Amino acid sequence: MNDKFIIQKKSFHVDLYLLLICTSLLIIGYVMVVSASLHLGEKATNNSMYYPIRQFIHIVVGIIVAFGIALVPLKIWEKLGSWMFIAGLALLVFVLIPGIGVKVNGSIRWIGLGGFRVQVSEIVKFISVVYMAGYVTRHQEHVRESTYGLVKPLLLFSVACLLLLLEPDFGSSIVILTIAMGVMYLSGARLWQFLTLIAIIAILAMLLVYFSPYRWARVTAFINPWADAQDTGFQLVHALISFGRGELFGVGLGSGIQKLFYLPEAHTDFLFSVIAEELGLLGVLIIICLFTLLLCRTFAIASKAEQAGEKFSAFVAYGLGIWFGFQAFINMGVNMGILPTKGLTLPLMSYGGGSMVIMCAAMALLFRIHSEIIEKQKSVPSGRSEWINA
Repeated sequence: MNDKFIIQKKSFHVDLYLLLICTSLLIIGYVMVVSASLHLGEKATNNSMYYPIRQFIHIVVGIIVAFGIALVPLKIWEKLGSWMFIAGLALLVFVLIPGIGVKVNGSIRWIGLGGFRVQVSEIVKFISVVYMAGYVTRHQEHVRESTYGLVKPLLLFSVACLLLLLEPDFGSSIVILTIAMGVMYLSGARLWQFLTLIAIIAILAMLLVYFSPYRWARVTAFINPWADAQDTGFQLVHALISFGRGELFGVGLGSGIQKLFYLPEAHTDFLFSVIAEELGLLGVLIIICLFTLLLCRTFAIASKAEQAGEKFSAFVAYGLGIWFGFQAFINMGVNMGILPTKGLTLPLMSYGGGSMVIMCAAMALLFRIHSEIIEKQKSVPSGRSEWINA
């Protein structure tokens, strides 16, 4: 199921399934952000539409950036991957410089640009996908046969993770390591090497949690949030209450109570809890199904690219799928109380300019991969292109 439109006298083939999924997530996310933020805008600026208007601008900017990204051939991304990673490391250093980085809730993760705050870690996630795809494309045999070939890129990623931890941003460091490990495994890394690296990273992560008082407090609150419901367990307790109040069909759009100064970050990290309270189990299942469809479609595009011999495109798509799926799983898991609290947004849905723009850019990259594969299929003689059909 494909359609096409003409850009600069070249055919761009749109995956309508993917477009429908993304549009659904954007629309539902925007409606829920409006519902979750009207009272916040009224309190902060005496304008209930403050956050909805800004989120609408974020989406518009994201779509404009997405159109630009979609016009760039994959070969250019492949050539720029290494330089982009260096630029990403530079951004992670800049954000830590006093006067450049913006401090919010005790963390320095943002750079102010034209009245908007851009979260550097979101840019680094995008860059990580492109860089890892280029690395395994160039060194696939090395990754498969040599332990050093597997460890080498992780040494670079460890530098990025160290800078992220200084912000601090433990969640984003886990996401980019997951992207790197996932892409390397799908490129053919040996299972025992892969499992060994996972074990080492897991041990290091546990040590970081154990020796960090605030991270350890989050873990203990996650295990028994009701033990300190007014302090460390406050956010999770009210998230769980949201799910309980929602029941099957929710209390009704806009009728949620927990978002009214009970549930912190209701329009950002805990938007899924607002959905659970106002739309109930039905709304929760719809969102889970949409992200499942997004993941399946992403991996289907990756598989087609791999069959077409476009390794870089395939690994980019695999990396994007790992990113979308893992971050959505973490966010939902935190909201439902099955994972410790982590500050990760729900892709394409949560409030936030940097996150929205980067997610739109990432989706545009996926649309570009699909289009190039379809265009390549058109150049293949009839009868040899069955593998490419959407």
